[in-house]
Amino acid sequence: AVAGLKRLGLEARVRDTIAASVSLPAIAQGILAVEHLRSREDVAQLFAPLEDADTAAAARAERALGLVVEGSCEVPVGAYGTVAAGTLSLEGFIGTPDGGQLVRDRISGPVADAQKLGEALGNRLLAAGGRGILDAIARGVRA
Repeated sequence: AVAGLKRLGLEARVRDTIAASVSLPAIAQGILAVEHLRSREDVAQLFAPLEDADTAAAARAERALGLVVEGSCEVPVGAYGTVAAGTLSLEGFIGTPDGGQLVRDRISGPVADAQKLGEALGNRLLAAGGRGILDAIARGVRA
């Protein structure tokens, strides 16, 4: 939301922001993407200059985590990836809807391993109690 307000010249209206260390965003929150048919190489070439490699790597890691934990809009799952000096850092969580239980962890490694890092962190979150939280949510009971 802050980026949108800045583009509109309304940055002065921003009163506060929430740091990722306080509240992780939803997976790929705020990342813009253009989808196209794989067969449309012309479209891929048109948008290639707009791609930010670090953002793409963070998105791959976050989405890989989401696939491992089978996240959806109904499941309290978040992830936030950042890249610095060739290293991708990914933090993620699985929680109960009321926030009473939370499993949170972090992983980092080479940017080239973005998907593997996301998958590994997703599996660690599940093993650390996230699977129980998700199973309870699926059954409709409090974890």
